[in-house]
Amino acid sequence: MNKKLGFIGGGNMGGAMIGGIIGSGVLAPENIYVADRYQPSLDTVSGKYGVNTTQDNLVLAENCDIIILSVKPNLYQAVIAQIKDHVKEDVVIITIAPGQTLELVKGLFGREIKIVRTMPNTPAMVTAGMTAYCPNNLVTEEDEKNVVAVLSSFGKAEKVGEYLMDAVVGVSGSSPAYVYMFIESLADGAVAMGMPRAQAYTFAAQAVYGSAKMVLETGMHPGALKDMVCSPGGTTICAVEKLEETGFRNAVIKAVRTATEKSASM
Repeated sequence: MNKKLGFIGGGNMGGAMIGGIIGSGVLAPENIYVADRYQPSLDTVSGKYGVNTTQDNLVLAENCDIIILSVKPNLYQAVIAQIKDHVKEDVVIITIAPGQTLELVKGLFGREIKIVRTMPNTPAMVTAGMTAYCPNNLVTEEDEKNVVAVLSSFGKAEKVGEYLMDAVVGVSGSSPAYVYMFIESLADGAVAMGMPRAQAYTFAAQAVYGSAKMVLETGMHPGALKDMVCSPGGTTICAVEKLEETGFRNAVIKAVRTATEKSASM
């Protein structure tokens, strides 16, 4: 891809994306810019990846063909006000914050502009992210191809309707936290049964990783995969019975609903 890509915000998510982009060969380090007010963050990404860094958002705005707004939602208004008169006419803006709709971001720029709304998640840090994206009607097929190349470099990317973006937050954006809690709980149970803590985390995390991989690679329904493990009168079906008794599935459904509704209110 013969483009210059800029990140406004050089935190964990931006760094994760940069690692995937460079590692996959989508862009060379010299074609990536990072702007951040916090110099130690710039020193980190510069030292690790060899990208261009600056504390001036306008340097990035004037040089980049694609700009990722990798800042918190409450900073969008201020950042866009600063760069809106300095970005290239044909620039593609990528958002990664919840609540920042295509219409809202266009309004902040005050003109028609190419925008792709996305929602990545933190497993991007190990190139296993899941990113939903939604372009506005000005984004061309070539623009979308370039954006997908960027997003796919640190995991999987799927196009969704904008009306689903809040649900994406619930099922993917926020859900790593639920999974980490599940892994921690599995390990706690093993520790209670006498297993050393470090070993318990390894067994629990690998079980979750392998199970997720089976869903993705076999294409089988999760319920069918569950049934394969549940022998009649065996240990697993007894454990499943206890999970159902204690409201496991309902708790997860409510967590997704809560995160979705919170995202919609932001």
